[in-house]
Amino acid sequence: MIPGQSMALGTPAISLNGAAPRCQHVDGLEPVRPGSDDCRDCQDHLDRPATLVVCLTCGWVACSDDSPNHHARAHYEETDHPVVAGLRPGTRWRWCYVHQRLV
Repeated sequence: MIPGQSMALGTPAISLNGAAPRCQHVDGLEPVRPGSDDCRDCQDHLDRPATLVVCLTCGWVACSDDSPNHHARAHYEETDHPVVAGLRPGTRWRWCYVHQRLV
């Protein structure tokens, strides 16, 4: 089978991820409420996070990988919670740490 093709008549496979390849880590995610509006781990640092993300498993808010401290990645490494989303209102992207890609 050709990657990106479904079993039915060779049509492109479309998933809940839109055009992104399938990621099982988004299956069963329940809506979460962000636990704060800032990265708690950065509050003691002078560095301001470039982007804030929310863990879609538990609601933990942390700075993303484009920030100097990478607290969201540290949260993933500690908890194995795989998917985060941008915290800014209107942001629709999600990142899977396991697959290292947008989902």
